[in-house]
Amino acid sequence: MCPAGPPPQFLSKETRMRYSRSLIPTLKETPSEAETVSHQLLLRAGMIRKLSAGIYDYLPLGLKALRKVERIVREEMDRAGALEVLLPAVQPAELWQESGRWGVYGKELLRFKDRHNRDCCFGPTHEEVITDLVRREVHSYRQLPLNLYQIQTKFRDEIRPRFGLIRGREFIMKDGYSFDVDAAAADLTYEAMYTAYKRIFHRCGLRFKVVEADSGPIGGSFSHEFMVLADTGEDTVVSCRQCDYAANLEKAEVVPPTVPPGEPPRPLEQVHTPGARTVSGVAEFLQVSPEQIVKTLIYHTDQGEVAVLLRGDHEINEVKLKNLLSVSELALADDDAVRRVTGAPVGFAGPVGLNVPFYADQALTGRTDMVAGANLHDYHYRNVSLPRECPGARFADLRQVAPGDPCPRCSGVLEFLKGIEVGHVFKLGLKYSQALGATYLDAGGQEQFMFMGCYGIGVSRIVAAAIEQNHDADGIIFPVPLAPFQVLLVPIAATDAATMAVADRIYGDLRAAGLEVLLDDRDERPGVKFKDGDLLGIPFRVVIGPKTLAKHQAEVRARSSREMELVPLDELKNYLQDRIREGLES
Repeated sequence: MCPAGPPPQFLSKETRMRYSRSLIPTLKETPSEAETVSHQLLLRAGMIRKLSAGIYDYLPLGLKALRKVERIVREEMDRAGALEVLLPAVQPAELWQESGRWGVYGKELLRFKDRHNRDCCFGPTHEEVITDLVRREVHSYRQLPLNLYQIQTKFRDEIRPRFGLIRGREFIMKDGYSFDVDAAAADLTYEAMYTAYKRIFHRCGLRFKVVEADSGPIGGSFSHEFMVLADTGEDTVVSCRQCDYAANLEKAEVVPPTVPPGEPPRPLEQVHTPGARTVSGVAEFLQVSPEQIVKTLIYHTDQGEVAVLLRGDHEINEVKLKNLLSVSELALADDDAVRRVTGAPVGFAGPVGLNVPFYADQALTGRTDMVAGANLHDYHYRNVSLPRECPGARFADLRQVAPGDPCPRCSGVLEFLKGIEVGHVFKLGLKYSQALGATYLDAGGQEQFMFMGCYGIGVSRIVAAAIEQNHDADGIIFPVPLAPFQVLLVPIAATDAATMAVADRIYGDLRAAGLEVLLDDRDERPGVKFKDGDLLGIPFRVVIGPKTLAKHQAEVRARSSREMELVPLDELKNYLQDRIREGLES
Protein backbone atom coordinates (compact mmCIF):
# COMPACT_ATOMS: atom_id res chain seq x y z
CA MET A 1 0.00 0.00 0.00
CA CYS A 2 1.31 3.47 -0.88
CA PRO A 3 1.94 5.83 2.07
CA ALA A 4 -0.72 8.44 2.54
CA GLY A 5 1.51 11.54 2.47
CA PRO A 6 1.50 14.43 4.94
CA PRO A 7 -1.72 16.06 6.17
CA PRO A 8 -2.41 19.58 4.85
CA GLN A 9 -1.08 21.38 7.93
CA PHE A 10 2.37 19.87 7.36
CA LEU A 11 2.66 20.64 3.66
CA SER A 12 6.04 22.05 2.70
CA LYS A 13 6.33 25.43 1.05
CA GLU A 14 7.06 23.64 -2.22
CA THR A 15 3.76 21.70 -2.16
CA ARG A 16 1.57 24.57 -1.00
CA MET A 17 -0.53 26.28 -3.69
CA ARG A 18 1.67 29.35 -4.07
CA TYR A 19 0.96 32.04 -6.66
CA SER A 20 4.64 32.37 -7.50
CA ARG A 21 4.87 28.69 -8.44
CA SER A 22 1.63 28.47 -10.38
CA LEU A 23 0.86 29.40 -13.99
CA ILE A 24 -1.45 32.42 -13.78
CA PRO A 25 -0.41 34.71 -16.67
CA THR A 26 -2.74 37.66 -16.13
CA LEU A 27 -3.01 40.42 -18.72
CA LYS A 28 -3.51 44.15 -18.15
CA GLU A 29 -4.98 44.79 -21.59
CA THR A 30 -8.00 43.12 -23.15
CA PRO A 31 -7.08 41.05 -26.23
CA SER A 32 -8.65 42.48 -29.38
CA GLU A 33 -10.04 39.07 -30.40
CA ALA A 34 -12.26 38.86 -27.29
CA GLU A 35 -15.84 39.95 -27.92
CA THR A 36 -17.75 39.04 -24.77
CA VAL A 37 -17.07 39.74 -21.11
CA SER A 38 -16.38 36.10 -20.27
CA HIS A 39 -13.99 35.73 -23.22
CA GLN A 40 -12.13 38.89 -22.20
CA LEU A 41 -11.88 38.00 -18.51
CA LEU A 42 -10.94 34.35 -19.00
CA LEU A 43 -8.05 35.48 -21.21
CA ARG A 44 -7.02 38.35 -18.93
CA ALA A 45 -7.20 36.12 -15.83
CA GLY A 46 -4.87 33.58 -17.46
CA MET A 47 -7.47 30.81 -17.34
CA ILE A 48 -7.55 30.01 -21.05
CA ARG A 49 -5.41 30.66 -24.11
CA LYS A 50 -6.44 30.40 -27.75
CA LEU A 51 -4.83 27.63 -29.81
CA SER A 52 -6.84 28.23 -33.00
CA ALA A 53 -10.30 29.48 -33.94
CA GLY A 54 -12.76 28.16 -31.35
CA ILE A 55 -10.17 25.89 -29.69
CA TYR A 56 -8.63 26.76 -26.30
CA ASP A 57 -6.02 25.59 -23.81
CA TYR A 58 -7.26 25.39 -20.20
CA LEU A 59 -4.66 26.70 -17.78
CA PRO A 60 -4.57 25.63 -14.10
CA LEU A 61 -7.19 28.03 -12.69
CA GLY A 62 -9.51 27.62 -15.65
CA LEU A 63 -9.25 23.85 -15.31
CA LYS A 64 -10.01 24.05 -11.59
CA ALA A 65 -13.23 25.94 -12.30
CA LEU A 66 -14.09 23.38 -14.98
CA ARG A 67 -13.53 20.51 -12.55
CA LYS A 68 -15.87 22.18 -10.05
CA VAL A 69 -18.65 22.09 -12.63
CA GLU A 70 -17.88 18.48 -13.52
CA ARG A 71 -18.02 17.43 -9.86
CA ILE A 72 -21.44 19.02 -9.33
CA VAL A 73 -22.75 17.43 -12.53
CA ARG A 74 -21.43 13.99 -11.56
CA GLU A 75 -22.84 14.17 -8.05
CA GLU A 76 -26.32 15.10 -9.23
CA MET A 77 -26.37 12.63 -12.12
CA ASP A 78 -25.27 9.83 -9.79
CA ARG A 79 -27.87 10.95 -7.24
CA ALA A 80 -30.54 10.66 -9.96
CA GLY A 81 -29.50 7.07 -10.70
CA ALA A 82 -27.54 7.64 -13.92
CA LEU A 83 -24.41 5.59 -14.65
CA GLU A 84 -21.22 7.13 -16.03
CA VAL A 85 -19.56 5.71 -19.15
CA LEU A 86 -16.95 7.02 -21.57
CA LEU A 87 -17.57 6.60 -25.29
CA PRO A 88 -15.18 7.01 -28.24
CA ALA A 89 -14.83 10.52 -29.65
CA VAL A 90 -14.23 9.14 -33.16
CA GLN A 91 -17.33 7.53 -34.65
CA PRO A 92 -17.77 5.42 -37.80
CA ALA A 93 -19.92 6.87 -40.55
CA GLU A 94 -21.94 3.64 -40.73
CA LEU A 95 -23.81 4.46 -37.51
CA TRP A 96 -24.70 7.97 -38.72
CA GLN A 97 -25.78 6.56 -42.07
CA GLU A 98 -27.94 4.03 -40.25
CA SER A 99 -29.68 6.78 -38.25
CA GLY A 100 -30.04 8.97 -41.36
CA ARG A 101 -28.06 11.89 -39.94
CA TRP A 102 -24.88 11.50 -42.02
CA GLY A 103 -26.43 13.26 -44.99
CA VAL A 104 -28.40 15.93 -43.14
CA TYR A 105 -26.28 17.09 -40.18
CA GLY A 106 -24.36 19.66 -42.19
CA LYS A 107 -20.80 20.94 -42.27
CA GLU A 108 -20.67 21.28 -38.48
CA LEU A 109 -19.94 17.55 -38.44
CA LEU A 110 -16.16 17.11 -38.72
CA ARG A 111 -15.75 14.25 -41.20
CA PHE A 112 -12.54 12.52 -42.21
CA LYS A 113 -11.22 9.24 -43.60
CA ASP A 114 -8.91 6.95 -41.69
CA ARG A 115 -5.88 5.22 -43.28
CA HIS A 116 -8.17 2.47 -44.59
CA ASN A 117 -10.27 5.08 -46.42
CA ARG A 118 -13.23 4.54 -44.08
CA ASP A 119 -15.49 7.53 -43.38
CA CYS A 120 -15.46 8.72 -39.78
CA CYS A 121 -16.47 11.77 -37.78
CA PHE A 122 -15.43 13.44 -34.53
CA GLY A 123 -18.57 13.25 -32.42
CA PRO A 124 -20.55 16.40 -31.70
CA THR A 125 -23.05 14.16 -29.90
CA HIS A 126 -23.40 10.43 -29.24
CA GLU A 127 -26.97 9.26 -29.89
CA GLU A 128 -25.84 6.73 -32.47
CA VAL A 129 -22.94 5.34 -30.45
CA ILE A 130 -24.91 4.92 -27.21
CA THR A 131 -27.87 3.36 -29.03
CA ASP A 132 -25.52 0.92 -30.74
CA LEU A 133 -24.01 -0.03 -27.37
CA VAL A 134 -27.39 -0.57 -25.75
CA ARG A 135 -28.85 -2.55 -28.66
CA ARG A 136 -25.93 -4.96 -28.35
CA GLU A 137 -26.02 -5.31 -24.56
CA VAL A 138 -29.64 -4.85 -23.44
CA HIS A 139 -32.23 -7.42 -24.52
CA SER A 140 -34.85 -7.73 -21.76
CA TYR A 141 -37.32 -5.47 -20.00
CA ARG A 142 -35.61 -6.59 -16.79
CA GLN A 143 -32.54 -4.53 -17.80
CA LEU A 144 -34.59 -1.34 -18.12
CA PRO A 145 -34.76 1.51 -17.30
CA LEU A 146 -31.16 2.42 -18.10
CA ASN A 147 -29.70 5.92 -17.88
CA LEU A 148 -26.10 6.46 -19.07
CA TYR A 149 -24.01 9.64 -19.22
CA GLN A 150 -20.50 10.81 -19.98
CA ILE A 151 -18.41 13.97 -19.69
CA GLN A 152 -16.32 14.27 -22.82
CA THR A 153 -14.72 16.61 -25.34
CA LYS A 154 -16.93 17.27 -28.38
CA PHE A 155 -16.30 19.03 -31.66
CA ARG A 156 -18.65 21.01 -33.90
CA ASP A 157 -17.04 22.74 -36.84
CA GLU A 158 -18.83 26.08 -36.39
CA ILE A 159 -18.48 28.35 -39.40
CA ARG A 160 -17.92 31.37 -37.15
CA PRO A 161 -16.78 30.32 -33.67
CA ARG A 162 -17.09 33.26 -31.32
CA PHE A 163 -17.51 34.38 -27.73
CA GLY A 164 -14.70 32.18 -26.39
CA LEU A 165 -16.05 29.18 -24.48
CA ILE A 166 -19.66 30.08 -25.23
CA ARG A 167 -19.53 29.05 -28.87
CA GLY A 168 -16.28 27.25 -29.53
CA ARG A 169 -15.59 24.44 -31.97
CA GLU A 170 -14.15 22.14 -29.32
CA PHE A 171 -15.99 22.02 -26.00
CA ILE A 172 -16.60 19.84 -22.96
CA MET A 173 -20.09 18.45 -22.56
CA LYS A 174 -22.07 16.15 -20.34
CA ASP A 175 -24.35 14.10 -22.56
CA GLY A 176 -26.73 11.53 -21.14
CA TYR A 177 -29.14 9.06 -22.71
CA SER A 178 -32.02 7.12 -21.19
CA PHE A 179 -33.74 3.93 -22.32
CA ASP A 180 -37.22 2.94 -21.09
CA VAL A 181 -39.86 0.33 -21.83
CA ASP A 182 -42.62 2.77 -22.83
CA ALA A 183 -43.59 6.43 -23.11
CA ALA A 184 -44.92 6.63 -19.55
CA ALA A 185 -41.66 5.30 -18.11
CA ALA A 186 -39.69 7.66 -20.36
CA ASP A 187 -41.72 10.58 -19.01
CA LEU A 188 -40.69 9.65 -15.45
CA THR A 189 -37.02 9.55 -16.46
CA TYR A 190 -37.37 12.88 -18.25
CA GLU A 191 -38.88 14.43 -15.12
CA ALA A 192 -36.05 13.03 -12.99
CA MET A 193 -33.45 14.54 -15.32
CA TYR A 194 -35.35 17.84 -15.47
CA THR A 195 -35.26 17.99 -11.66
CA ALA A 196 -31.59 16.98 -11.54
CA TYR A 197 -30.71 19.73 -13.99
CA LYS A 198 -32.42 22.34 -11.84
CA ARG A 199 -30.41 21.13 -8.85
CA ILE A 200 -27.18 21.30 -10.88
CA PHE A 201 -27.67 24.90 -11.94
CA HIS A 202 -28.84 25.95 -8.47
CA ARG A 203 -25.72 24.39 -6.99
CA CYS A 204 -23.57 26.22 -9.56
CA GLY A 205 -24.92 29.48 -8.15
CA LEU A 206 -26.57 30.54 -11.42
CA ARG A 207 -29.75 32.51 -12.09
CA PHE A 208 -31.55 30.62 -14.84
CA LYS A 209 -34.86 29.99 -16.57
CA VAL A 210 -36.20 26.72 -17.96
CA VAL A 211 -37.77 27.33 -21.38
CA GLU A 212 -39.68 25.27 -23.91
CA ALA A 213 -37.48 24.65 -26.93
CA ASP A 214 -37.25 23.23 -30.42
CA SER A 215 -35.39 19.93 -30.65
CA GLY A 216 -33.24 20.98 -33.63
CA PRO A 217 -30.96 18.41 -35.31
CA ILE A 218 -31.08 16.09 -32.28
CA GLY A 219 -34.72 15.36 -33.07
CA GLY A 220 -37.47 14.21 -30.76
CA SER A 221 -40.91 15.34 -29.76
CA PHE A 222 -40.37 17.61 -26.76
CA SER A 223 -37.51 19.50 -25.13
CA HIS A 224 -36.54 22.15 -22.60
CA GLU A 225 -33.53 24.47 -22.52
CA PHE A 226 -31.90 25.78 -19.36
CA MET A 227 -30.92 29.40 -19.91
CA VAL A 228 -28.55 31.40 -17.72
CA LEU A 229 -29.89 34.95 -17.71
CA ALA A 230 -27.33 37.55 -18.76
CA ASP A 231 -27.58 40.83 -20.63
CA THR A 232 -24.76 39.67 -22.89
CA GLY A 233 -26.48 36.38 -23.78
CA GLU A 234 -26.72 35.44 -27.46
CA ASP A 235 -30.13 33.73 -27.09
CA THR A 236 -33.50 35.41 -26.67
CA VAL A 237 -35.76 34.07 -23.92
CA VAL A 238 -39.47 34.79 -24.23
CA SER A 239 -40.97 35.01 -20.77
CA CYS A 240 -44.37 35.86 -19.32
CA ARG A 241 -44.42 38.64 -16.73
CA GLN A 242 -47.31 36.99 -14.89
CA CYS A 243 -46.87 33.18 -15.00
CA ASP A 244 -44.04 30.65 -15.37
CA TYR A 245 -44.31 30.34 -19.16
CA ALA A 246 -40.97 30.68 -20.92
CA ALA A 247 -39.71 29.53 -24.31
CA ASN A 248 -36.87 30.23 -26.66
CA LEU A 249 -37.58 32.49 -29.62
CA GLU A 250 -37.91 29.61 -32.07
CA LYS A 251 -40.45 27.72 -29.94
CA ALA A 252 -42.50 30.58 -28.44
CA GLU A 253 -46.18 30.23 -29.29
CA VAL A 254 -48.39 32.98 -30.67
CA VAL A 255 -51.96 33.12 -29.40
CA PRO A 256 -54.40 32.45 -32.26
CA PRO A 257 -56.18 35.67 -33.20
CA THR A 258 -59.86 36.23 -32.81
CA VAL A 259 -61.24 36.25 -36.34
CA PRO A 260 -63.58 39.25 -36.73
CA PRO A 261 -66.76 38.88 -38.77
CA GLY A 262 -65.59 39.35 -42.34
CA GLU A 263 -67.15 41.93 -44.61
CA PRO A 264 -68.14 40.72 -48.06
CA PRO A 265 -64.98 40.83 -50.18
CA ARG A 266 -64.78 43.52 -52.80
CA PRO A 267 -63.53 42.89 -56.32
CA LEU A 268 -59.78 42.69 -56.78
CA GLU A 269 -58.24 45.95 -57.93
CA GLN A 270 -54.86 45.98 -59.61
CA VAL A 271 -52.92 49.18 -58.87
CA HIS A 272 -49.69 50.55 -60.29
CA THR A 273 -47.03 50.78 -57.56
CA PRO A 274 -43.82 51.84 -59.35
CA GLY A 275 -40.70 51.02 -57.33
CA ALA A 276 -42.69 49.99 -54.21
CA ARG A 277 -41.17 46.61 -53.44
CA THR A 278 -40.99 46.67 -49.61
CA VAL A 279 -43.74 46.61 -47.00
CA SER A 280 -42.90 50.12 -45.87
CA GLY A 281 -42.75 51.36 -49.48
CA VAL A 282 -46.13 49.85 -50.39
CA ALA A 283 -47.73 51.09 -47.16
CA GLU A 284 -46.55 54.63 -47.84
CA PHE A 285 -47.52 54.58 -51.51
CA LEU A 286 -51.05 53.21 -50.95
CA GLN A 287 -51.58 54.94 -47.59
CA VAL A 288 -52.31 51.70 -45.71
CA SER A 289 -50.82 50.22 -42.54
CA PRO A 290 -48.33 47.33 -42.71
CA GLU A 291 -50.98 45.25 -40.93
CA GLN A 292 -53.13 45.46 -44.09
CA ILE A 293 -50.39 44.04 -46.32
CA VAL A 294 -49.86 40.37 -47.16
CA LYS A 295 -46.15 39.60 -47.35
CA THR A 296 -45.56 36.66 -49.73
CA LEU A 297 -42.29 34.79 -49.26
CA ILE A 298 -41.08 32.11 -51.68
CA TYR A 299 -39.04 29.35 -50.04
CA HIS A 300 -36.95 26.61 -51.59
CA THR A 301 -37.15 23.23 -49.82
CA ASP A 302 -35.97 19.72 -50.59
CA GLN A 303 -39.58 19.06 -51.65
CA GLY A 304 -39.83 22.03 -54.03
CA GLU A 305 -40.87 25.68 -53.74
CA VAL A 306 -43.64 26.86 -51.41
CA ALA A 307 -45.30 30.22 -50.81
CA VAL A 308 -45.62 31.54 -47.26
CA LEU A 309 -48.05 34.35 -46.46
CA LEU A 310 -47.45 36.66 -43.56
CA ARG A 311 -48.89 39.91 -42.31
CA GLY A 312 -46.72 42.83 -43.30
CA ASP A 313 -45.87 43.82 -39.74
CA HIS A 314 -44.84 40.28 -38.72
CA GLU A 315 -41.61 38.29 -39.15
CA ILE A 316 -41.39 34.66 -40.22
CA ASN A 317 -40.21 32.01 -37.77
CA GLU A 318 -38.30 29.60 -40.00
CA VAL A 319 -38.05 26.93 -37.32
CA LYS A 320 -41.85 26.75 -37.07
CA LEU A 321 -42.10 26.68 -40.87
CA LYS A 322 -39.51 23.94 -41.21
CA ASN A 323 -41.26 21.82 -38.59
CA LEU A 324 -44.64 22.34 -40.28
CA LEU A 325 -43.27 21.30 -43.68
CA SER A 326 -41.22 18.39 -42.25
CA VAL A 327 -38.29 19.25 -44.54
CA SER A 328 -34.55 19.05 -43.99
CA GLU A 329 -33.67 21.98 -46.29
CA LEU A 330 -35.31 25.39 -46.10
CA ALA A 331 -34.04 28.66 -47.57
CA LEU A 332 -35.50 31.80 -49.09
CA ALA A 333 -35.60 31.40 -52.86
CA ASP A 334 -33.07 33.46 -54.80
CA ASP A 335 -34.06 36.20 -57.27
CA ASP A 336 -34.10 33.86 -60.26
CA ALA A 337 -36.31 31.32 -58.48
CA VAL A 338 -38.73 34.05 -57.36
CA ARG A 339 -39.03 35.31 -60.93
CA ARG A 340 -39.56 31.77 -62.21
CA VAL A 341 -42.30 31.02 -59.65
CA THR A 342 -44.11 34.36 -59.66
CA GLY A 343 -43.26 35.86 -63.05
CA ALA A 344 -42.09 39.04 -61.34
CA PRO A 345 -38.97 40.30 -59.56
CA VAL A 346 -38.59 40.20 -55.78
CA GLY A 347 -40.99 42.60 -54.07
CA PHE A 348 -44.10 41.95 -56.14
CA ALA A 349 -45.02 38.37 -55.19
CA GLY A 350 -48.58 37.67 -54.11
CA PRO A 351 -50.97 34.75 -53.64
CA VAL A 352 -53.24 35.41 -56.62
CA GLY A 353 -52.56 32.91 -59.38
CA LEU A 354 -49.50 31.23 -57.87
CA ASN A 355 -49.19 27.55 -58.71
CA VAL A 356 -47.27 26.35 -55.63
CA PRO A 357 -48.39 25.08 -52.21
CA PHE A 358 -49.58 27.86 -49.86
CA TYR A 359 -48.93 28.19 -46.13
CA ALA A 360 -50.28 31.19 -44.25
CA ASP A 361 -49.75 32.51 -40.76
CA GLN A 362 -52.81 32.23 -38.53
CA ALA A 363 -52.99 36.04 -38.20
CA LEU A 364 -54.32 36.10 -41.79
CA THR A 365 -57.22 33.75 -41.05
CA GLY A 366 -60.40 35.19 -42.54
CA ARG A 367 -58.76 38.48 -43.53
CA THR A 368 -60.25 40.49 -46.38
CA ASP A 369 -59.51 43.92 -47.79
CA MET A 370 -55.76 43.24 -47.85
CA VAL A 371 -52.99 44.42 -50.16
CA ALA A 372 -50.65 41.92 -51.85
CA GLY A 373 -48.26 41.70 -54.76
CA ALA A 374 -49.81 41.09 -58.19
CA ASN A 375 -46.97 38.86 -59.49
CA LEU A 376 -46.32 41.63 -62.00
CA HIS A 377 -43.49 44.14 -61.97
CA ASP A 378 -44.57 47.41 -60.30
CA TYR A 379 -48.12 46.22 -59.53
CA HIS A 380 -50.06 45.19 -56.43
CA TYR A 381 -53.64 44.13 -55.71
CA ARG A 382 -56.10 45.82 -53.38
CA ASN A 383 -59.08 44.02 -51.80
CA VAL A 384 -57.29 40.69 -51.49
CA SER A 385 -59.48 38.20 -49.61
CA LEU A 386 -57.60 35.24 -48.12
CA PRO A 387 -60.65 32.92 -48.09
CA ARG A 388 -61.34 33.75 -51.76
CA GLU A 389 -57.82 33.94 -53.17
CA CYS A 390 -56.28 31.12 -51.12
CA PRO A 391 -58.97 28.51 -50.47
CA GLY A 392 -56.43 25.70 -50.21
CA ALA A 393 -53.95 27.49 -47.95
CA ARG A 394 -52.94 25.81 -44.70
CA PHE A 395 -53.03 28.22 -41.76
CA ALA A 396 -50.69 27.75 -38.80
CA ASP A 397 -48.60 29.62 -36.24
CA LEU A 398 -45.68 30.68 -38.42
CA ARG A 399 -44.65 34.08 -37.16
CA GLN A 400 -42.08 35.10 -34.62
CA VAL A 401 -43.46 36.25 -31.30
CA ALA A 402 -42.95 39.92 -30.38
CA PRO A 403 -42.60 41.73 -27.03
CA GLY A 404 -46.02 42.69 -25.75
CA ASP A 405 -47.81 39.72 -27.32
CA PRO A 406 -50.27 37.96 -25.01
CA CYS A 407 -49.06 34.90 -23.10
CA PRO A 408 -50.32 31.58 -24.53
CA ARG A 409 -50.83 30.22 -21.00
CA CYS A 410 -52.46 33.09 -19.10
CA SER A 411 -53.66 36.68 -19.51
CA GLY A 412 -50.17 38.08 -19.03
CA VAL A 413 -47.85 39.83 -21.47
CA LEU A 414 -44.64 38.43 -22.98
CA GLU A 415 -41.24 40.09 -22.61
CA PHE A 416 -37.82 39.34 -24.08
CA LEU A 417 -34.81 38.48 -21.92
CA LYS A 418 -31.27 37.55 -22.95
CA GLY A 419 -29.78 34.22 -21.98
CA ILE A 420 -27.06 31.65 -22.57
CA GLU A 421 -28.10 28.04 -23.12
CA VAL A 422 -26.22 25.76 -20.72
CA GLY A 423 -28.44 22.67 -20.77
CA HIS A 424 -30.99 20.93 -22.97
CA VAL A 425 -33.20 17.91 -22.31
CA PHE A 426 -35.06 16.04 -25.07
CA LYS A 427 -37.76 13.43 -25.33
CA LEU A 428 -36.47 11.41 -28.26
CA GLY A 429 -39.19 8.78 -28.28
CA LEU A 430 -38.45 6.07 -30.87
CA LYS A 431 -36.43 8.23 -33.29
CA TYR A 432 -33.09 6.46 -32.77
CA SER A 433 -34.24 3.12 -31.40
CA GLN A 434 -36.30 2.47 -34.53
CA ALA A 435 -33.57 3.70 -36.88
CA LEU A 436 -30.88 1.56 -35.25
CA GLY A 437 -33.05 -1.35 -34.12
CA ALA A 438 -32.67 -0.97 -30.33
CA THR A 439 -35.27 -3.44 -29.05
CA TYR A 440 -36.02 -5.50 -25.95
CA LEU A 441 -38.31 -8.41 -25.14
CA ASP A 442 -41.25 -7.46 -22.94
CA ALA A 443 -42.80 -9.64 -20.22
CA GLY A 444 -44.80 -11.48 -22.86
CA GLY A 445 -41.76 -12.23 -25.00
CA GLN A 446 -42.71 -9.65 -27.64
CA GLU A 447 -40.03 -7.47 -29.23
CA GLN A 448 -40.50 -3.75 -28.51
CA PHE A 449 -38.55 -0.58 -29.34
CA MET A 450 -36.97 1.29 -26.45
CA PHE A 451 -38.15 4.81 -25.64
CA MET A 452 -35.25 7.22 -25.38
CA GLY A 453 -34.36 10.56 -23.88
CA CYS A 454 -31.28 12.77 -24.32
CA TYR A 455 -29.82 15.19 -21.79
CA GLY A 456 -26.96 17.62 -22.47
CA ILE A 457 -25.03 20.13 -20.36
CA GLY A 458 -22.35 22.46 -21.69
CA VAL A 459 -19.76 22.00 -18.95
CA SER A 460 -17.21 24.45 -20.34
CA ARG A 461 -19.97 26.86 -21.32
CA ILE A 462 -21.18 26.99 -17.70
CA VAL A 463 -17.85 28.51 -16.66
CA ALA A 464 -18.25 31.26 -19.26
CA ALA A 465 -21.95 31.78 -18.47
CA ALA A 466 -21.18 32.16 -14.77
CA ILE A 467 -18.74 34.97 -15.62
CA GLU A 468 -21.18 36.66 -17.99
CA GLN A 469 -23.64 36.75 -15.09
CA ASN A 470 -21.13 37.58 -12.35
CA HIS A 471 -18.54 40.25 -13.06
CA ASP A 472 -17.78 43.92 -12.58
CA ALA A 473 -15.36 46.46 -14.01
CA ASP A 474 -12.46 44.88 -12.07
CA GLY A 475 -12.91 41.29 -13.12
CA ILE A 476 -14.66 38.00 -12.42
CA ILE A 477 -16.92 37.42 -9.42
CA PHE A 478 -17.11 33.63 -9.25
CA PRO A 479 -20.01 32.01 -7.42
CA VAL A 480 -18.47 30.16 -4.48
CA PRO A 481 -19.26 26.68 -5.90
CA LEU A 482 -17.34 27.34 -9.14
CA ALA A 483 -14.39 29.41 -7.93
CA PRO A 484 -10.99 27.81 -8.58
CA PHE A 485 -10.10 28.74 -4.99
CA GLN A 486 -12.32 29.87 -2.12
CA VAL A 487 -9.75 32.06 -0.38
CA LEU A 488 -6.92 34.25 -1.65
CA LEU A 489 -4.41 34.74 1.16
CA VAL A 490 -2.38 37.93 0.60
CA PRO A 491 0.56 38.73 2.88
CA ILE A 492 1.39 42.40 2.33
CA ALA A 493 5.09 42.12 3.13
CA ALA A 494 6.18 38.97 1.31
CA THR A 495 9.81 39.66 2.20
CA ASP A 496 9.06 39.92 5.92
CA ALA A 497 9.90 36.57 7.53
CA ALA A 498 7.50 37.06 10.46
CA THR A 499 4.57 37.91 8.18
CA MET A 500 5.27 34.94 5.90
CA ALA A 501 5.54 32.59 8.87
CA VAL A 502 2.06 33.63 10.00
CA ALA A 503 0.80 33.34 6.41
CA ASP A 504 2.14 29.77 6.23
CA ARG A 505 0.46 28.89 9.53
CA ILE A 506 -2.89 30.41 8.43
CA TYR A 507 -2.61 28.59 5.11
CA GLY A 508 -2.06 25.27 6.86
CA ASP A 509 -4.93 25.83 9.28
CA LEU A 510 -7.37 26.76 6.51
CA ARG A 511 -6.29 23.82 4.36
CA ALA A 512 -6.65 21.46 7.31
CA ALA A 513 -10.19 22.76 7.73
CA GLY A 514 -10.95 21.77 4.13
CA LEU A 515 -10.79 25.25 2.58
CA GLU A 516 -9.25 25.85 -0.84
CA VAL A 517 -6.57 28.54 -0.53
CA LEU A 518 -4.22 30.28 -2.95
CA LEU A 519 -1.27 31.92 -1.19
CA ASP A 520 -0.07 35.03 -3.03
CA ASP A 521 3.57 34.92 -2.00
CA ARG A 522 4.83 37.20 -4.79
CA ASP A 523 7.13 40.08 -3.99
CA GLU A 524 4.77 42.62 -5.56
CA ARG A 525 3.15 45.86 -4.44
CA PRO A 526 -0.17 45.42 -2.59
CA GLY A 527 -2.03 47.21 -5.38
CA VAL A 528 -0.80 44.69 -7.97
CA LYS A 529 -1.87 41.78 -5.78
CA PHE A 530 -5.28 43.31 -5.11
CA LYS A 531 -5.93 44.00 -8.80
CA ASP A 532 -4.96 40.45 -9.76
CA GLY A 533 -7.16 39.11 -6.96
CA ASP A 534 -10.17 41.06 -8.21
CA LEU A 535 -9.49 39.88 -11.75
CA LEU A 536 -9.36 36.20 -10.70
CA GLY A 537 -12.70 36.46 -8.87
CA ILE A 538 -11.79 34.35 -5.82
CA PRO A 539 -14.69 34.85 -3.36
CA PHE A 540 -12.73 35.90 -0.24
CA ARG A 541 -9.48 37.82 0.07
CA VAL A 542 -7.60 37.60 3.37
CA VAL A 543 -4.92 40.28 3.82
CA ILE A 544 -2.31 40.19 6.58
CA GLY A 545 0.60 42.51 7.22
CA PRO A 546 2.63 43.94 10.09
CA LYS A 547 -0.14 46.39 11.07
CA THR A 548 -3.00 43.85 11.17
CA LEU A 549 -0.83 41.20 12.78
CA ALA A 550 0.11 43.65 15.53
CA LYS A 551 -3.59 43.63 16.44
CA HIS A 552 -3.85 39.84 15.88
CA GLN A 553 -6.31 40.45 13.06
CA ALA A 554 -6.74 39.78 9.35
CA GLU A 555 -8.63 41.91 6.84
CA VAL A 556 -11.27 39.84 5.01
CA ARG A 557 -12.95 41.18 1.88
CA ALA A 558 -15.82 39.52 0.04
CA ARG A 559 -15.36 39.78 -3.73
CA SER A 560 -19.09 39.92 -4.49
CA SER A 561 -20.11 42.65 -2.02
CA ARG A 562 -16.72 44.36 -1.55
CA GLU A 563 -17.46 44.44 2.17
CA MET A 564 -14.36 44.41 4.37
CA GLU A 565 -14.14 43.17 7.94
CA LEU A 566 -11.33 42.86 10.46
CA VAL A 567 -11.45 39.35 11.89
CA PRO A 568 -9.40 38.12 14.90
CA LEU A 569 -6.88 35.52 13.78
CA ASP A 570 -8.19 32.92 16.20
CA GLU A 571 -11.69 33.32 14.69
CA LEU A 572 -10.59 33.46 11.04
CA LYS A 573 -11.02 29.77 10.24
CA ASN A 574 -14.57 29.57 11.62
CA TYR A 575 -15.51 32.91 10.03
CA LEU A 576 -14.41 31.77 6.57
CA GLN A 577 -15.98 28.33 6.97
CA ASP A 578 -19.33 29.94 7.77
CA ARG A 579 -19.14 32.43 4.90
CA ILE A 580 -18.12 29.76 2.39
CA ARG A 581 -20.84 27.40 3.62
CA GLU A 582 -23.38 30.18 3.05
CA GLY A 583 -22.05 30.63 -0.50
CA LEU A 584 -22.24 26.92 -1.24
CA GLU A 585 -25.79 26.58 0.10
CA SER A 586 -27.34 29.82 -1.21
